[in-house]
Amino acid sequence: MNVESAALYNKTVYQGMFAMTDLSRYHQFLNTPLDTLLAQQSAIDPESAFFALFKHCAKDVPAYADFLKHHAVVADELTSPEDYSKLPLMTKMGYMRAYSLAQRCMGGSLQAADRIAVSSGSTGQATFWPRSLNYEAEIAVRFEQVLHDSFRAHQRSTLAIVCFALGNWVGGLFTTSCCWHLAAKGYPLMTATPGNNKTEIFRVVRELAADFEQIVLLGYPPFIKDVLDAGLHEGIPWRDYQTKLVFAGEVFSEEWRELLALRTGSQTACFDSASLYGTADGGVLGNETPFTIAIRRWLAQHPDLAHSLFGEARLPTLVQYDPASRYFELENDTLVVSADNSLPLLRYHIADKGGLIDFQQMLDFLRQHGIQDLTQLGLPDDYQPRQQPLVFVFGRADFTVSFYGANIYPENIAVGLEQEAVNQWLSGKFVLETNDDANGDKYLQIAVELLPGIAADSSKAEQIAISVQQQLLRLNSEFKHYTPAERQLPQITLHTFADPDYFPLGVKHRYTRNKH
Repeated sequence: MNVESAALYNKTVYQGMFAMTDLSRYHQFLNTPLDTLLAQQSAIDPESAFFALFKHCAKDVPAYADFLKHHAVVADELTSPEDYSKLPLMTKMGYMRAYSLAQRCMGGSLQAADRIAVSSGSTGQATFWPRSLNYEAEIAVRFEQVLHDSFRAHQRSTLAIVCFALGNWVGGLFTTSCCWHLAAKGYPLMTATPGNNKTEIFRVVRELAADFEQIVLLGYPPFIKDVLDAGLHEGIPWRDYQTKLVFAGEVFSEEWRELLALRTGSQTACFDSASLYGTADGGVLGNETPFTIAIRRWLAQHPDLAHSLFGEARLPTLVQYDPASRYFELENDTLVVSADNSLPLLRYHIADKGGLIDFQQMLDFLRQHGIQDLTQLGLPDDYQPRQQPLVFVFGRADFTVSFYGANIYPENIAVGLEQEAVNQWLSGKFVLETNDDANGDKYLQIAVELLPGIAADSSKAEQIAISVQQQLLRLNSEFKHYTPAERQLPQITLHTFADPDYFPLGVKHRYTRNKH
């Protein structure tokens, strides 16, 4: 696209996008190939586009107009896209809960939206998020990137099995809708919606999987592992179905991805699974690509380089994103996002700890550390990554345990549980906490969930403790240098599958407990 065409596109679509109907935007998605869509997006200046959105919201979103007034911001006095970064941050408490739902929507009305989602309420109170087909089609492009670039689903008949919980919660129905949109676009894609019911998932697989060239399981990472393990126990031949995996909602290790690859028979790990970075408020913000997965797998083997790049002794989720769709900024090492939704987000502080890396900056980092060609990361000769920027995210900053001054991350523990010597006993779920012994000395305690049918014994607990200690010493330099040697071996308690005290079914699992 030449500069003239790009300028015309910017003017007619982004500055005039508020005049477009849901149907016209949806038709644009349906009738435009992925490569063309992404080329059009790359021609847009994100800061200019979201500055235009700010101007519009200052006039037509009652809550935002009052919010600006409360912060002594006069919209007419801001005249340049460079002024966008001066706008006050939206927060859940200071904006979302300070104004009614309708006031936060365009025109002060919910009438432009046609569906509603609910956040998980992990920070306390559940929040409602309206949206429409208009904005859902934009999120569908993230799903399209995964299914097209990684799974070649435009060329292969595909059965997508939605394993997220259904109902008002955002994951299940949002995922289902996006898959339907891709089918409407012409992808040979059938979507089944058993939700997080393993019996129904297996019924779908047994009845339908053989009629497709591949299947895709989409769900919360620990649940997808449960599905694969229980399916193998029931004789489901995942390898025969060319099983692909899509995750959202949790950071996981590359060792964990490798465990699942063994269950599905994957020979091309970078192309057979992908994680989505999404939130109820902003939709899908970014997606793993073969490029980011290959980098992450390499960094998993070089924890010192990972620490220098990300600043912490754990691997974050690493995704690429479209800045013209979801515009990221950093505020004290936490992420701020802007997005045009039924409920617009303008510099919304999502409170996820993370950072931003330009595409060229990432290539330069790789070259500085000996990666001159992407084939050195295990990618094919003909693979060409999309030149989108990268965002990394650790998740909430408070899900750590402090032990002798060292921050112990759940991700460090997970790697220890995923080692070959112990992983055949374990579901992968655990609870990390610190306790005091009879002498008042602190020790690291980890409650670990066993797979169904596995019995607890002291030998297993000892092997698990040693495995976790080894990986903590390898991955976490604070633990290695701050914790006395005699305190470095964690105490392991083994629990039956779905133990109600530590691993109750039907609720989102928390991997840490902090004593206050």
